Amino acid sequence: MAQRTFHSANAPLSGELAVPGDKSISHRAVIFGALAEGVTEITNFLRGEDCFRTIDAFRAMGVHIEVEEGKITVYGKGKSALKEPSQPINLGNSGTTARLLLGVLAGLPHHFVLYGDDSLSRRPMDRVTVPLKQMGTEIDGRSGGRLLPLAVRGGKLHSIDYEPPVKSAQVKSCVLLAGLLADGRTTVTEKTETRNHTETMLRGFGATLDIDGERISIDGGQKLTGTNVEVPGDISSAAFFAVAAAMVPGSSLLLKRVGLNPTRTGILDVLSKMGTKLTILDEKVNGGEALGDIRIEYAPLRGTVISGELIPRLIDELPIVALLATQAEGETHIRDAEELRYKETDRIAAVAKTLQELGAKVDATEDGLIIKGSTPLHGGTVDSYGDHRIGMMAGIASLVTKGAVTLNDPDCINISYPAFFDHLEKVTKDHS
Repeated sequence: MAQRTFHSANAPLSGELAVPGDKSISHRAVIFGALAEGVTEITNFLRGEDCFRTIDAFRAMGVHIEVEEGKITVYGKGKSALKEPSQPINLGNSGTTARLLLGVLAGLPHHFVLYGDDSLSRRPMDRVTVPLKQMGTEIDGRSGGRLLPLAVRGGKLHSIDYEPPVKSAQVKSCVLLAGLLADGRTTVTEKTETRNHTETMLRGFGATLDIDGERISIDGGQKLTGTNVEVPGDISSAAFFAVAAAMVPGSSLLLKRVGLNPTRTGILDVLSKMGTKLTILDEKVNGGEALGDIRIEYAPLRGTVISGELIPRLIDELPIVALLATQAEGETHIRDAEELRYKETDRIAAVAKTLQELGAKVDATEDGLIIKGSTPLHGGTVDSYGDHRIGMMAGIASLVTKGAVTLNDPDCINISYPAFFDHLEKVTKDHS
């Protein structure tokens, strides 16, 4: 198995960093560009393995997509031009591709077979296949259509009024995509707001949605028009370096052009709550998405409670928040985060085990973690569990450990942040 060793830096972070493009927005830009009529140009696209799975899926359906150094160009010809693929579609490790793509395939009069890697094949798909079956799609697969591989025969869909049983932007997005291709008006009701990139981008491509409190409604049969999309920096990727600067004394780091969509900025709320000195600079709105520069400066940290409506706004950042909590005075409680058990791995168990192996005082609960700080960490060998966010958490941990951290299976980090190792070296080298 491949390994990578992070030598303990214990030195302040400084300088500035432009993190890669937002993963959620990159996926959606390709999907909507493929459904639209006309050309869509995407700049600052995340060139990670997951997002290329979405490109490959639509190429398999006959969409011409050009990948150049500075941009992705999607030549959309509308949903009617999407063809039946000649081979099963490989989704790799990408849960976003799987769940959003199913919403599109449900409304196409073709047969599709989807499969993924071992990790994705364990992740629950019934959260999207259940509403899609209610809309009229035929879906079958392992465990009664709960797990990949899945066979889908799409076609004529009818609208539904649906309240997802889990707090998930992927489920909401899947149903809205199917609703776009269905007859009538489809409504999704979410009791807790999740990331709204789908709603924002649908409007950017010319669709009309009605949002009334918790209810989001879309009329089927609307046509999308190709447009230009500038993808902001991914706040989930920026979170790793924000936490690094927040917990290493003497650090001052500027993160450039980061997405500041309020449904995604829970990490900034938590950093501020724990005592980090944080400043937003040059804030603007581009294509309906807020973005700006974030200055993070070290300050003494204190424990906190993270729960309730805050959880969907930082679900992907909770592993790195757990590491931050090991360096904060007092206890930090993470609650209402049972969704972490259904990510690329069981992130509650994986975070607890990884941090414990580095000397942290962490207890896993059914729906979260209890972290006791401030605790000195030591080096050691840890596993990524094939999960990019666990792998990056281990790399950032080396900035405060006494001794090196060796990571098993570091290549999984390429899923979302291929330049992670270079960026880590850039901000920790001596800038004096």
